[in-house]
Amino acid sequence: MLTTDTIMQIFPAFLLVLCRITSFFVVAPVFSSRNIPVTFKIGFAFFVSIIVFLTVGFDTKVTVDAAYLLAVLREVLAGLIIGYVSYLFFAAVQTSGALMDMQIGFGIANIVDPLTGVSAPLIGNLKYMLMTLVFLSLNGHHYLLAGIMDSYKWIPLDNGLFHVIYGGSITEFIVRTFADTFLLALQISAPIVVAMFLTDVGLALLARTAPQFNVFVIGVPIKILVGIALLILLLPGFGVLFQMVFDHMFNALNKLFTILKDTPK
Repeated sequence: MLTTDTIMQIFPAFLLVLCRITSFFVVAPVFSSRNIPVTFKIGFAFFVSIIVFLTVGFDTKVTVDAAYLLAVLREVLAGLIIGYVSYLFFAAVQTSGALMDMQIGFGIANIVDPLTGVSAPLIGNLKYMLMTLVFLSLNGHHYLLAGIMDSYKWIPLDNGLFHVIYGGSITEFIVRTFADTFLLALQISAPIVVAMFLTDVGLALLARTAPQFNVFVIGVPIKILVGIALLILLLPGFGVLFQMVFDHMFNALNKLFTILKDTPK
């Protein structure tokens, strides 16, 4: 039977677990979607925190003192870093869509993405929704939940996250991961970007050989037709492409946990 003294002893550790889980859900892909009610997010984070606490919470003695505030900040920062690294790979798909839109001519028609609440390109928004559907169909959200729950095996409550940040290894990892995701966005958008470049070259040759044609009038619809045709041809391969992106994402999370595990406290 739980008494008041027992609750006061275990509550500080539970609060640390809740801080990491909640901050992870704030930035993690799918879970941070604006379409999910805030009440559901809070309740879901609370029950997940209870499950994690029953597994790892009783193993660590947490005392409430001046250092406890730093421990709360450390857990919030740990959850944000894990969620941010996983979200970078979803942002790579939107970035590739933005690069495609700029070349096709859809860049001026940005719309508000209901999932993120910010302005997003047309093709980037389409690819982000397709990626979310593929992610859910592959039970990727289960892997994310397993990752944040298993993070306590790598990053316990008494971790040395501040030593990692001070040493610079986590900063180097995030910068390198950001560069890798941007390179991945360039690789995803490369077929359409190259095709649009060749279309521009063809229109330039047409303007030189047949000046009576107004390239500025016929160029825009031609590029849109070519871009949409290529997008239709490439659409069946997006499933395999997204699976490759997910593999990179989970490998990056494993590297992140390894970096955090090998640091002193």
